Amino acid sequence: MTIKVGDTLPQATFRVMTADGPAAKTTEDLFKGKKVVLFAVPGAFTPTCHKNHLPGYLAKAAEIKGKGVDAIMVTGVNDVFVMDAWSKATGAVGVIEFLSDGNADFAKEIGLSLDGSGFGLGTRSQRYSMIVENGVVEALNVEDAPGKADVSGAEEMLKQL
Repeated sequence: MTIKVGDTLPQATFRVMTADGPAAKTTEDLFKGKKVVLFAVPGAFTPTCHKNHLPGYLAKAAEIKGKGVDAIMVTGVNDVFVMDAWSKATGAVGVIEFLSDGNADFAKEIGLSLDGSGFGLGTRSQRYSMIVENGVVEALNVEDAPGKADVSGAEEMLKQL
């Protein structure tokens, strides 16, 4: 079943890079008591994700946070080392939090996984964005194709905040 507005995020564990190396962070650690914009990508460094989706959120980060958002986070089905390299390559360190969903556990749990095996990508996340307040989904925008970042992009997100 796909997550919907009004649902609470399921318990899941992401991997994040810290100064001491990879660390586990749960949905509770990340979302409890906060207003968060979360967006998901099928893969770090892939064309739409790297050239369109992430850059929009990076460019609009101050505006988004100015609307009362505590954090902007991106998740993808990549390992923590790839997500860390992507954050550094894009200049997003300290602006956007990068959450590794390496086994697609979170994507599967919320019903937004994607079978990319036809392209040699295995299981990935669908492209989406959501507003999460204290762990509850307040808005959800799922793209109808992985190569698009229209309804889940930063401009649309700003309209919803």
